[in-house]
Amino acid sequence: MNELLARVLKISGESTFACYQCGKCSSGCPLVESMDITPNQMIKMIQLDAKDVLRSEAPWVCASCLNCTYVCPRGVNVAGVMEALRLISLRKGANKIDLRKMSEIEKMPQILIVAAARKTTG
Repeated sequence: MNELLARVLKISGESTFACYQCGKCSSGCPLVESMDITPNQMIKMIQLDAKDVLRSEAPWVCASCLNCTYVCPRGVNVAGVMEALRLISLRKGANKIDLRKMSEIEKMPQILIVAAARKTTG
């Protein structure tokens, strides 16, 4: 088991190897167009131990609406995996959300603002 997968498994309790890349999580995501990497691509990167996944903006854009988890035919908690990736990044000192510095916040979907507020640490 690779290092990234082990950390995600420890934090989220999810083994990403259940995913067979059907893409339903990405097609059901309301914020996928705002992500630099789609949810199913994130899962694949974790499977391959691609450390670049931790530099992605996608876990921070994720609204934790659980749509991805609901539509997954294999029952992978994709939102839990995204949360695990955020926690791994936060533990390394990376915090990518600052609501005070968000430009055009009034144009953002409400679910994104609420999710961002839940992810702030400072």
